[in-house]
Amino acid sequence: MSKDQLDSEYITAIRGATTSNGNTFKDIENSVVELIDELILRNSLDTKKILSITFTVTKDLDACFPASIARKHFGLNSVAFLDCQQMYVPNDVDFCIRLMALVIFPSNSSINHPYLRGASNLRTDRC
Repeated sequence: MSKDQLDSEYITAIRGATTSNGNTFKDIENSVVELIDELILRNSLDTKKILSITFTVTKDLDACFPASIARKHFGLNSVAFLDCQQMYVPNDVDFCIRLMALVIFPSNSSINHPYLRGASNLRTDRC
C-alpha cells in the first residue's frame, strides 16, 4: 500500500443490527446475509478491506454462529470474526443480531450504519 493510499484511508468501525424471524439456521442465515449485504452495499466496501467483524446475538438465538454464515456466503476467510451473546436486558429486541465491523475506509466517504427489520428502532437516526 502506498503512502497516498494510507493518507486517503483510515480504520473505522461500522455498526449495524437486524432481527431474525426465529431461532433456526435458515432464519438466522437470511438475516445475517441481508445484514452483511447492506453493510457492503451502503458503504461501497471492498471485502478485502474488512478487518474484523464481531457479532452479538440475544439469548434467544443459539441455532448457529453468525460468523460462520458470513464467512461461507461472502468468502471472508481473511476476516477475524467473533461471536458473542449480547448482554441480557429486559425488553430488548427479540431475535436480534448486532455487528461491529472494523474496516479500512476512504477518508472522503460517509459511513452508513445498517439497522434493519425489527432492529431499525434501535437507532432511528441510522436506518
